[in-house]
Amino acid sequence: MSFDWEAEAPKMTMLLYGIVAFLAIIGVLLLVLDRVSGRKDRWVALGFLAPAVIMLTIGLIIPAIRTLAFSFMNGDSTQFVGLQNYLWMFAQEESRIVLRNTLLWVLLVPSVATTVGLVYAVLVDRARFESVAKALIFMPMAISFVGAGIIWKFIYAYRSAEQGEQIGLLNQIVVWLGGTPQNWLLEEGPNTFFLIAVLIWIQAGFAMVVLSAAIKAIPAEITEAARIDGVTPWQMFWRVTVPSIRPALLVVLVTISIATLKVFDIVRTMTAGNFKTSVIANEMYSQAFVAGDNGRSSALAVFLFILVMPIVFYQIRQIRRRRQEAM
Repeated sequence: MSFDWEAEAPKMTMLLYGIVAFLAIIGVLLLVLDRVSGRKDRWVALGFLAPAVIMLTIGLIIPAIRTLAFSFMNGDSTQFVGLQNYLWMFAQEESRIVLRNTLLWVLLVPSVATTVGLVYAVLVDRARFESVAKALIFMPMAISFVGAGIIWKFIYAYRSAEQGEQIGLLNQIVVWLGGTPQNWLLEEGPNTFFLIAVLIWIQAGFAMVVLSAAIKAIPAEITEAARIDGVTPWQMFWRVTVPSIRPALLVVLVTISIATLKVFDIVRTMTAGNFKTSVIANEMYSQAFVAGDNGRSSALAVFLFILVMPIVFYQIRQIRRRRQEAM
């Protein structure tokens, strides 16, 4: 496959213009700030923050305001319909299934992934092959959600008896055990849990790394005093390890919860939201780009934003509290 320079020349030219413009703006900014007198530190901070604030306003704040406005309008954004799009989310059976699935994701993924990561971190802590064991469970974090979805779609792959041998690992194991292969992703109800397993597989590595670092940061005096008191391994885990790493546990739970609320790639790659597996982010995409309904998609986006914000505020509050305790 050869590179078409003639077709790509306009794009390369635009890229070059962009780089030159960026360098020119930075040069002018440095020149102007160098000649500023008075409170120079304040002007320097303002000068370098201004471009970022402008880009943030154009790329985030203005689209957010437009999305909020569209959520109160009809599908083609020409007529005000009030709360009709929000009522649709709770009135229709299909949209209630989407909300139910999202709730299942948020309840299961953070709790199970954090539990698996914590157990793994405790078990391999100071083990002989600790680095190798941690690398194996962290490896899925290096895979994109789309790549993970494709991998697991092959694991769940189904072939009928007429098509020959199974190529899906899960169905092949079922056959070896004398069972009947199933089309796992088409079975409404259980298929959502099979999709949830993919994100747990990915996020468990993140939880393990953060919690393992927190466990290693526990002062040796605390663990030694507990051993002298004759605590059992189970008591050491619940009465020493878990209370000592509580801030790290909260960080992991909050981070995974936010990522779970926004999950889109896995569902889109594996089922496209069919067979009652859709979640809010996927339904938002489907309403906007498949059904062409800007009103409903914007309402879903606003509702997702509302769900995420309490978790963000809680995390900010915890960070401030820890800073105050450290002072």
